[in-house]
Amino acid sequence: MVAMPAHGPAGDRTQRAALTFRLLLLMALAVGLMSLGTGAAGVPLFQVARDLMSGEGLSHRDQVILMNIRLPRLAMGMLVGAALAVSGALMQGLFRNPLADPGIVGVGAGAGLGAVTAIVLGGVLPAGLAAVVGVHLVPFAAFLGGWAATLLLYRIATQGGQTQVATLLLAGIALGALAGALTGILVYLADDTQLRNLTFWGMGSIAGASWAKIGLGLPLILPVLVFAPLLARALNALALGEAQAGHIGIEVQRVKRVAILGVAAAAGASVAIAGGIGFVGIVVPHLLRLATGPDHRWLLPNAALLGGTLLVLADMVARTLVAPAELPIGIVTAAIGAPVFLWILLQRRGLGGL
Repeated sequence: MVAMPAHGPAGDRTQRAALTFRLLLLMALAVGLMSLGTGAAGVPLFQVARDLMSGEGLSHRDQVILMNIRLPRLAMGMLVGAALAVSGALMQGLFRNPLADPGIVGVGAGAGLGAVTAIVLGGVLPAGLAAVVGVHLVPFAAFLGGWAATLLLYRIATQGGQTQVATLLLAGIALGALAGALTGILVYLADDTQLRNLTFWGMGSIAGASWAKIGLGLPLILPVLVFAPLLARALNALALGEAQAGHIGIEVQRVKRVAILGVAAAAGASVAIAGGIGFVGIVVPHLLRLATGPDHRWLLPNAALLGGTLLVLADMVARTLVAPAELPIGIVTAAIGAPVFLWILLQRRGLGGL
């Protein structure tokens, strides 16, 4: 991992990371409440709170808007943002590279190919199978594509029980190119309606959030968010190098396997239910490293909070900037994330004044 500039004793950085966690928790709560009150239909939260405390209950209109539209949207935004940010932090720690992101293990390319295949060729499925899969065909195909690409990449990069990081990176580039070529063939075969669906899926959105979609992603994402901090000590040790980590008792190969498969599950499920959303996985953990240091004991939970909060904020911008229309959230995250990332790079080179 690239060494970060020192900002005082380790104890000071631990205190700063703990304070950051508390602040991010408060920010997530505030942004969540703002999200519930934001939208084309006016639902004043103070009025809702007053009605609930007085025992009157919610009106049917407010109940439908909050419980069936905005609350699932908030939950999906927090879940997907946390999954992408934690996946990015895991990859950056594993590869000791602050420029790594979840796509490095082939999740994005594989999921994209799976989704495009479902959109373009879904009509040729047998009627019985189509009825069983229903509206979940595209998310299911996207997850299978991402998972299959990751497993293939891991298999290619693992020899003699050891996973070679350099091989993983190079094979990831090759598999990404192959998936892109196959996706291009399917796009060429698509009709106008399918092309429109492909475009919107590729730009990402949580506009179609529902409790059913959350139910598809939650069993895969939640265990990764809960158990990722258990890898913190190993990831901290890997910053010194694989040999040094092995000398202090870290099972390096096991850490690699668990981290890669965890990222495949969390990021794959996120892409499956929300489409392609960029920059969250690379920018969020990088910002936190600059602010609070590389200690994964704090970096991973802080990344989950900040990733979820930023994605909900981006969703609020997406649905209000051109209201009553709505921007794909991937456009917003790219428009915000790219300048921020460039600023980080300039700051690290000492060119912040340019």
